[in-house]
Amino acid sequence: MYTSILTIHNRLDIWLYSIIIDKFLQQKSVIKVTSRRYKILTDFNKVYGFLQDTYDPVTLNGNLLPQYFEYAHMHSYFNFGMTHRFGLWEDKGKIVGIACYEMQPGKCCHLHTDKKYVFLLPELLEWAERELSIKESGNRSLEIWITDKEPNKKELLVSNGYSLSHTDKLKTFDYKKPFNGRTLSEGFSIIDGTKVDYVKLHHCWWKGFDHGDEPDGDFEGRIFGLNAQHADMSLMTIAVAPDGEYACALGMWYDEKNKYAYLEPLATIPKYRRMGLATVCLTESMKKTKALGAEYCFGGSREFYDVIGFETVCNWELWRKEWESDGLQK
Repeated sequence: MYTSILTIHNRLDIWLYSIIIDKFLQQKSVIKVTSRRYKILTDFNKVYGFLQDTYDPVTLNGNLLPQYFEYAHMHSYFNFGMTHRFGLWEDKGKIVGIACYEMQPGKCCHLHTDKKYVFLLPELLEWAERELSIKESGNRSLEIWITDKEPNKKELLVSNGYSLSHTDKLKTFDYKKPFNGRTLSEGFSIIDGTKVDYVKLHHCWWKGFDHGDEPDGDFEGRIFGLNAQHADMSLMTIAVAPDGEYACALGMWYDEKNKYAYLEPLATIPKYRRMGLATVCLTESMKKTKALGAEYCFGGSREFYDVIGFETVCNWELWRKEWESDGLQK
């Protein structure tokens, strides 16, 4: 009797297993995913839309947000000449995955798929190691960003020899909370970016990001960067000193589809720090985006953001691998 019951159970297990395998094979036969290289002139908007459509408020797309992607593309440090090494995966012409870098090959790379296509992640990693890695001192290396809310990516990276090299906090400000009430110091004023002086802005961000007291002459790069397709200069906020110098300035992006604001960049000239200018400017821009429908704002990782009410929602994790070059890649 006991043997008969075991036999029946075994048959049921085999039957259920065959059904699962059959459904999996049917799904694989329906999904016909192809991969190709990124074409910057025709694919940028497609990728931007893909990143919006697949936005996950828990994993945060490994922080590969559409605004982050666009800001990098418009940055003077961005390597346009190697974007053909980005990989795209498509199902019937629809993008379902991407492997890319932020600014430069090998550094701060990302792997992202639609939730239904996470099975592609090993293929994305293989592409990234082949196309996005760089050669240093005879070895190849690759860095990949994820968040600590993505255990599938972490498991993949660990199993392929990656080790954690850096962590950082990712913070947001919930617009249900009251805004900081700090006001400007006497003699300072606030303007938006609709009639910005690009030379003054360049000087502000150059000094504010501690590049030195003598800015280079590349204010054209500022014009180019702020001419991004989805940039809204009315959301920018600038604190102007009594003598007309731009003391603090920030850029703000709004994602209408996913109802969040994205801060990038923010800097204060050293001699104007600890006067509350960054707090006032950030609060002003957050109020603007709340009026548009945003529900929260992404900020930076520094302690400053904690002080004015931002909270850590997850951690960035930078994973790195170095391996012996086969001599075939450049």
